[in-house]
Amino acid sequence: MSKLHSIAIFYLIFFSYTAYSQKKTLQAKSITENITIDGKINEEIWETASVATNFVMFEPDNGKPISNDKRTEVKVLYDNNAIYISALLYDNEPEKIQREITKRDVFGVSDHFSVYINGFNDGQQDFRFFVSAAGVQMDCLAIEDSEDFTWDAIWDSEVTVTEFGWVVEMKIPYAALRFSKADKQTWGLNFMREIKRDVQKYTWNRIDTKIGAVIPQAGILQGIESIQTPTRLFLIPYSSAYYQQSDIGSDTTLKAGLDIKYGINDSFTLDAILVPDFGQTKFDNAILNLEPFEQQLEENRPFFTEGTDLFNKGGLFYSRRIGGAPSTEPATAANEEITNYPSTVDLLNAVKISGRTEKGLGIGFLNAVTERTKATILNNDTGEVRKEVIEPLTNYNMLVLDQRFNQNSSVSFVNANTTRNGDFRDANASALLFDLNTKENTYNLYGDFKYSSINTVEDYDGFKTEIGFAKTSGKYRYGFSGKYVSENYDVNDLGINFYSNYHNAYANGSYRIVNPTKVFNTFKINQYINFEVDNTSKKLQTGAFGTEIKATTLQNDYLEFVVEFSPFKTFDFYEPREYGKYVFLPEKVFTAINFATNDNNPFTLVVQPSLSKFNENDRNVYGFYISPKYRFNDRLSIAYVLDYFNETNDRGWVDTDNTGIIFAERNRETAQNDFTGKYALNNRMTINLTARYYWSYSKNHQFFTLQNNGYLTPNNTYAQNKDRNFNSWNFDLSYSWWFAPGSEISILYRNYGLERASIVEKDLSKNLKSIFNSDLTNVLSISIRYFIDYNAVKNKF
Repeated sequence: MSKLHSIAIFYLIFFSYTAYSQKKTLQAKSITENITIDGKINEEIWETASVATNFVMFEPDNGKPISNDKRTEVKVLYDNNAIYISALLYDNEPEKIQREITKRDVFGVSDHFSVYINGFNDGQQDFRFFVSAAGVQMDCLAIEDSEDFTWDAIWDSEVTVTEFGWVVEMKIPYAALRFSKADKQTWGLNFMREIKRDVQKYTWNRIDTKIGAVIPQAGILQGIESIQTPTRLFLIPYSSAYYQQSDIGSDTTLKAGLDIKYGINDSFTLDAILVPDFGQTKFDNAILNLEPFEQQLEENRPFFTEGTDLFNKGGLFYSRRIGGAPSTEPATAANEEITNYPSTVDLLNAVKISGRTEKGLGIGFLNAVTERTKATILNNDTGEVRKEVIEPLTNYNMLVLDQRFNQNSSVSFVNANTTRNGDFRDANASALLFDLNTKENTYNLYGDFKYSSINTVEDYDGFKTEIGFAKTSGKYRYGFSGKYVSENYDVNDLGINFYSNYHNAYANGSYRIVNPTKVFNTFKINQYINFEVDNTSKKLQTGAFGTEIKATTLQNDYLEFVVEFSPFKTFDFYEPREYGKYVFLPEKVFTAINFATNDNNPFTLVVQPSLSKFNENDRNVYGFYISPKYRFNDRLSIAYVLDYFNETNDRGWVDTDNTGIIFAERNRETAQNDFTGKYALNNRMTINLTARYYWSYSKNHQFFTLQNNGYLTPNNTYAQNKDRNFNSWNFDLSYSWWFAPGSEISILYRNYGLERASIVEKDLSKNLKSIFNSDLTNVLSISIRYFIDYNAVKNKF
């Protein structure tokens, strides 16, 4: 090789390394003229703006430059109200651009363009805005390894498909962002383009997948100077009407209320709800719960899902506690019965303040008040009716202080407080957390200390602590951690925690490819080991090691295989429902397979079989999940899910009587059927169908008494019927029209019913017939929400 060639190769390698290792910088251009968001980019000012180009593949072939026939060119303008983004996305086959129309925040089978903005350039949190080639908006708050799509901002976008590809134009008001008060702004910035048919993603500033953290690998946006941001005050009044018909009659309800969003400054926002209305939120999935723990429900109320990432730190906040079930049951005499016990407590009002200072201190405060709630009690001898308070006026508070530093590390303090009026139970829980990463995002040290205090008839407190270390970069990664949870650790007044009084050790090691091979586009294998020991008895409650393999093929089908061995005798300290008792669990092995076809195809299929084999009396659990979906065109799609489990010779608690704790050997079956459908009239108007039928039974065939050593002995005298048969039906048909930014009209028809019985019916058709012949409840509701920007109103008047 000649000396000239050697020098040329050296400079090429050096230039490539420098280009990929240094952050790219883009200059935003100040404007005074109006920009029309129409997806045409025909204002002359765009011609003078700097261009962000030379995108690099993020997945699957990390680091590969984008081809010239798919080049991408992005520009940024700004004024005192917003930043404006234009993107030319070239495509040599524009007729193949995927453009499925979905409802907001649903990606579907579409090409996408997105902008990631970090107003503090601290490598910690992005505000991400996505637009599909069909014009559908998606947005989220993102921290490392987590994207919160429940957060919705008010911004504008339009797209057009052209003969050379497609065009995006966006206007993102400063009200949708958070940034410092500095006269000269420096923001973290990245752009991402997804070419769906090729299952490829490209970014402007390269994201090296060998490095565990994504957000610190953003580029830089400069040039925004001396902006005078407007007042951030938004009012969202709403009005709703409900008509309900059931076996007890019909009823009509009218509601009206107001949500308020106020920007205290450019960093902090106040959100408040007055006279809340959650009547159109998604229904809860009722199940036959035979576990020793309550069912953990998904949060569907927008106030408690939007922008609550700060409050979720430390795991002390379970928002369904607020407005959930009452905390007590009334005391009754032998001749009394409860005739009305409200299942939930009404929320009176709620407010939250959240944001982050220029120096990286995140502050979150949430307060909610629920009303006094009573149960009705009937005296069967005298006919007298009395009422007793089962939940007093209750105040819930959350406070979070989260200090970020060095772009990728943080220390946090969290406090959760529940105060009930009168002599009812009060609770307080606090947590100190740390998450420390090396500058290169190579290693991570994390941990916490949590303390809980309960004030009731007998006060008690407890604590939990954990520390872990992990290598978070490269093809080979590993981690290990340990935790200790004390006997009386209890955060269940505003949080949710099932397990206490144990210590744990966990370790894992993994390998992954970062570029495609001749067989796989992506491949990862992870091996782990996990042990948990009860603090009091020193008995093992978990002892398992397993392997997880995840991969995508060159055809972009997804494969996953999991196998977990539990070769040790362990004990369950919760199933007996009595403190200090425990029950023996036999050795077992669990295995599962997950296969999903490429979702670019009109017909897609997900199949997930699983099997648990116990070392006990033909005790097994097998199940399968199957979900076919068909996309007829870009507007219409339907999907079905069958999630089935069969448990043979399962053993669980059924009763506690004067002879002791009674267990049963039982057979169980559970079948959940979900049907969903979507028809999009356009990218702001959709019709959606969600139907769910759930059936589960438990059939006991032998009873046992739990011994003090944790083992079961046959009980031939217990004869009560503890069989269970459970049916649940939900049907939602909704129409949604986003007729203006932040403003929506929605119409919902809901039909639902639930049946519980102690006689098991194993014929599925008879169960279906039974629930549809029962007295189903029908609800028709109409809701209108209108977004009012104070500045727009002020300018008009």
